[in-house]
Parts: sequence; C-alpha cells; structure tokens
Amino acid sequence: MKITFLGTGTSCGVPVIGCQCRVCKSADPKDKRLRCSILVETEKTRVLVDAGPDFRQQILPQTFRRIDGILVTHSHYDHVGGMDDIRPYCQFGEMNVYADAIARKGMLQMLPYCFAENRYPGVPQIGLHEICAGQKLTIGDIEVMPIRVMHGKLPILGFRFGSFAYITDMKTIEDEQMPLLEGVEVLCVNALRFDKPHHSHQLVDDAISFARRVGAKRTLITHVCHDIGLHEEVNKQLPKGIELAFDGQVLEIN
Repeated sequence: MKITFLGTGTSCGVPVIGCQCRVCKSADPKDKRLRCSILVETEKTRVLVDAGPDFRQQILPQTFRRIDGILVTHSHYDHVGGMDDIRPYCQFGEMNVYADAIARKGMLQMLPYCFAENRYPGVPQIGLHEICAGQKLTIGDIEVMPIRVMHGKLPILGFRFGSFAYITDMKTIEDEQMPLLEGVEVLCVNALRFDKPHHSHQLVDDAISFARRVGAKRTLITHVCHDIGLHEEVNKQLPKGIELAFDGQVLEIN
C-alpha cells in the first residue's frame, strides 16, 4: 500500500499570505505546505482522505485514474473546500464520500447544489455515506477503521489502514478509542507548533507523547504551521523515530 502526502499544512497553508518570516520565505520545498490530505493506493484501489481547497493543485501531478472513495475527517473548509473539483473523476461514476453524522450535515450545508433534487448540470455526482468510529468499512481492497478524536470540543475522525494510522486536527482522544490503534507501526498525527497552546490542536510535545502511547515505530507529524520552524532544523530536534512529514512524501506500507 502506498501513502502519498498531498498536503501537510494547516488551514492557512505555508507560506502564509503576506508573511515575511524565514519559514514562509524559505527556498526549501519541504517548507511549502498545502492543506492536509493523503492519497492511499493499492494496485486496484485509490482512497483520498480529505479534499481541501488545494485539491486541484495536489491531484494534477498524480496519475489520472479512478478515485474509489473519499474519507472525510471533518467538514471544516480546509478539509473539504475542494470537493467541487472532484468533477473530472465523476466520469468513472458517482464519487462515494464517507463522513460521520456531523461532517455529513456540514457538507450538505456547504455544498447544497450537489445534493439538490434538481441538480445543476455538471455538478459533482456524490454518494454521501455516513460512517461511525469503530465500525470498519471496505473500499475496494482497502480496509478502513474510523477512529474518533476530539478537535477541541468537536468529534472528528482519524483513519487506520492496516499498520498505518492517519490522524489530523486532534487535541485529545478518549481512552475507549485507544484499542483501535493497537498494533499501529506507522503513525501520522498533527502538531501545530512547539509552543503557544491552541484550543483545538496538539503541540509537538503532545504529538510525541501520543506517539509513545500508541507505540508506533515511526511517527510523521502533519498539519503544521509556519511557527514550527524550518523543516530541516525541526527534524534535528525531534526524538528518534519522529519526523515532520512533507508535501509529496511517499510511504510504502506492508
């Protein structure tokens, strides 16, 4: 199974518009971060996690072939704002989109024209399916386990694919969800920056503690903002087995 990081940045992306900090002005491509999304692929199946406002830019370099499903972590704009751009993929058939009850309601409000009784010609053809944490689903030959985490006070979803787990926008997780992460070897989890606490996002120390709690052999940090520092410098500060993910990074998961 191949995991491609399409975006690893926060809601503003990096560089931030108008910012002159050394991260935003960096020439290192690993310091350029589009909004968070990954593509999970086998030889037969492709699954996208989130379609944010950078989706068009993110997907253009990828081979154009069917996307079998889109998993939605939550319906904040930086995670679903590119959903209209799935239209070219609807030539393969209706796009199946999977979201929990809260995110499903948010998408119906955000994209009402996609679900109207008399749809405008050319709008994305979306089949919107409700899923729940702890209830496994299968898309093609990819098994997915949704995991509930808390984005501040908002319940959202992370997803496990075999020995790989992807969690973004988490602040906390309930103890009852931890068994769903047993045996995870490669973890991707969010960390906004090193200091200045945020009401709904983890900091780096929180992500490190969570990775150790999970027991992952390798942890990649995503959903980072420019305040975290330069990619190369941050990686030198992180403990062994923990690193910043970067846009375009590819993992092969057995």
